[in-house]
Amino acid sequence: MDLLAARSYERIDKRDLRRLGELAALDREKFFLGRTEYRPRLLCVALCQGAGKHYVDVKRRAAEPNGVKDFDVWSFFADIPGQRFPANRRNLHADFGPSKFGREADPPARWAHFAGRRVDFLMRGLAVPVDADPVVEVQEYLRRAKTKTARLLSTKGVVLIEPAALLATIAWPAKK
Repeated sequence: MDLLAARSYERIDKRDLRRLGELAALDREKFFLGRTEYRPRLLCVALCQGAGKHYVDVKRRAAEPNGVKDFDVWSFFADIPGQRFPANRRNLHADFGPSKFGREADPPARWAHFAGRRVDFLMRGLAVPVDADPVVEVQEYLRRAKTKTARLLSTKGVVLIEPAALLATIAWPAKK
């Protein structure tokens, strides 16, 4: 295993997903400081984009798994009717920490101090009820692909981290 590489091809397991969930929970607490009304509106948290695709590839035994450059963790919320979701353009970062994934060989200077892979935290509000099924709603959001974000996310993989009962559920690509 090369600890300094552009991508890691190590398998992402449930323990890794839980670690990402812990980091995402810390990030959400910062978000909730001024927006407590969103606390009960969290639908799900998911590993998306390249790392999500890597998880799916390995699970489905793809010949050439995508690999992990960084981890993109998305928190999806049920919108408050009549209000614009306040964090659609939010993108914060954290350090995964030392792990089997190593760290990026040549990270940009602002992340050079990270001991492990970068974790990006993003959020999206969906026009769904609070009690909606998170798997169904994320799949519908990606199937409709009305926004640039949805189109980009739909080209990779989406693996649920939260709720805990759905840990490691592959939400996208949807089973045929």
